[in-house]
Amino acid sequence: MFDPDSYREQSRRIWGEMASGWRDRNDWMMRVTGPVNAWLVENLDPQPGQSILEVASGTGELGFLVAERVGSEGRVISTDFSPAMVEVAGRFGEARGASNVEHKVLDAEQMDLDEASVDGVVCRWGYMLMADPAAALKESRRVLRPGGRFAFAVWASPELNPWAAVPGMTLVQRGHMPPPEPGAPGIFAMADPARINDLVTGAGFPEPEIQEIAFTFDYPDSDDVWEAIVRIAGPLAEVINHLDEDEREATRAAILENLAGFRNEDGSYSAPAASWGIVSGR
Repeated sequence: MFDPDSYREQSRRIWGEMASGWRDRNDWMMRVTGPVNAWLVENLDPQPGQSILEVASGTGELGFLVAERVGSEGRVISTDFSPAMVEVAGRFGEARGASNVEHKVLDAEQMDLDEASVDGVVCRWGYMLMADPAAALKESRRVLRPGGRFAFAVWASPELNPWAAVPGMTLVQRGHMPPPEPGAPGIFAMADPARINDLVTGAGFPEPEIQEIAFTFDYPDSDDVWEAIVRIAGPLAEVINHLDEDEREATRAAILENLAGFRNEDGSYSAPAASWGIVSGR
């Protein structure tokens, strides 16, 4: 049975281990997933002078885009529950000279922030991975001022995301992972728009607008596909990195075989991806 406390501990450890990979592949990841960031910034619509909370910030790139919109009189509170991720985001912030961004370790399910203290909340691919997304959404509403805006993204169905679904399916087929438990946290845990609507309205927000954001994961070659999986794919990387050398190579071959339909003539790969973009307010 699902144990929320054990899951939270394991998740914090795994994403801490992934932080260096997200740092090293940051430019690629932001280029590939730029349409999601652009959608979130546009629909959050941050204004000069506002205070914006970024939840589950990872490397912080979305928050830096928001920071450009709020200007020197505004501020962005860039948060993640992984100290290692917050450190990476902080270093990127220093390199950018983002003086209006505050980096903070924060548990989205229990935020150490005052009620009605921010003008907007934004999150990219965080809530579906949380042990209790309902609690995190309620907290996001609690800290949002009346009239504030709320925008976030989660992954759509596995069928629309073979870049992630195929490696995961391969690990299940080879007996390295169990099939996902219904309702348990995971990359596709909020893929159903009906569940998104229920969670958002259950947290006290008005009924949200939900829009599909389609894009493509592009990799120059098979080595890059594999590096992306083992360095940034969270629980999938955790499983693969604990296999013995022979099984790792066999698993690599199986994943690439299953992704062969997305291989281009020049040896590069283009795998479809889709997120739900969700916007509401208070």
